[in-house]
Amino acid sequence: MILPGSHSQSLSARLAAATDHRLGRVRYHEFPDGELCTAIDSLEDGETGALAGEEAVVVASTVSSDANLELLQLQDAAREAAADRVTTVIPYMGYARQDEAFKPGQPVSARALARAISTGTDRVILVSPHEPALADFFDVPCDTVSAASRLAEPLPEGLNDPVFVAPDEGAVDIAERARDAYGRGGADYFEKERDYDTGEVTVNPGSAEVADRDVVLVDDIVATGSTMSEAISALHNREVNRAYVVCVHPLLVGNARTKLEAAGLAGIWGTDTLERDVSDTSVAPLLAERL
Repeated sequence: MILPGSHSQSLSARLAAATDHRLGRVRYHEFPDGELCTAIDSLEDGETGALAGEEAVVVASTVSSDANLELLQLQDAAREAAADRVTTVIPYMGYARQDEAFKPGQPVSARALARAISTGTDRVILVSPHEPALADFFDVPCDTVSAASRLAEPLPEGLNDPVFVAPDEGAVDIAERARDAYGRGGADYFEKERDYDTGEVTVNPGSAEVADRDVVLVDDIVATGSTMSEAISALHNREVNRAYVVCVHPLLVGNARTKLEAAGLAGIWGTDTLERDVSDTSVAPLLAERL
């Protein structure tokens, strides 16, 4: 049975349709004192051990602290229902960028959460984690799935001499995979410098010739939109034809969409690891292959 977190309901339904797992009905309840109770609603009237002989697949993007708690509660509910095995799919893992202690006295939050999640599951699957090394934080087997190949699907056909550009060198492999899936075009990256004290980002264009070409900016996460909007502005200064954005995780917090549109964005698409209005392609087929 697939058990969806509240932020992964559409993806869970698509994953159930792509596999032989049934989709469980989950209830998300908040008590007056603010405590949460995430329950398998479809089993509340059933007998003890209702999932005996079944695998429970918890699918939950942890976009907030409450979402992390939902995930832990779903794991525990599956164990209470005597599931033979629990697999936890984390389409988007929050706190993933806190993968090290940036200053003395700070926690490695990604590690702390990975350890907590490990206590309630037999296996974890991550989709395009911000750092592949996050898998090492889990105390159970952890697989990673790259969704970069899905990013070409929503792009318009007939892009003009496209070049796929990552916002920094660390993401150039995502740009190359998206380019390969599209079937043609170049690949390059911007040089990005981030001031961790102020959060300010400076983006310097790469060496690729972009004048009169369509450019597809590719990244794993678009959060505040600051980096991407800087990149789009830099491209327009170099007389780019059109600038598109594709990403695996369209977090898009605050006024991210406004910043991107104001910079001269021609279009933006993401996957359903986060359910937004731009989530035009699904990672369900990739996950179905791993279950």
